[in-house]
Amino acid sequence: QVQLGESGGGLAQPGGSLRLSCAASGSRSSMYVMGWYRQAAGKRRELVAVITRDGMTRYADSVKGRFTISRDNAKNTVYLQLNSLKPEDTAVYYCNARNTWSPGIVDFGSWGQGTQVTVSS
Repeated sequence: QVQLGESGGGLAQPGGSLRLSCAASGSRSSMYVMGWYRQAAGKRRELVAVITRDGMTRYADSVKGRFTISRDNAKNTVYLQLNSLKPEDTAVYYCNARNTWSPGIVDFGSWGQGTQVTVSS
């Protein structure tokens, strides 16, 4: 099992930036893939971006070119840089860790408590 703790959410204006962080502890094998999913009000949880320990990444089409995922394996920490934010990026962002490459499967692995990102003028 993996314990995950997110930080860095908040309020940003359209076009602004935020940086999310997620620190993990526990089974290293269960941290092979780390990443971010988000859930907007009234919608299903969806993939944002994930990254393997080796640096392979997958992004949702809606965030490509605007968000960047990175990872510090020594610190068991994953980051998400959110640039050019849009109101439709408003959601609770959840950190996820799992032991297999399965970004399209949402309900899998360990989850953080979530951090709210609100994009509004």
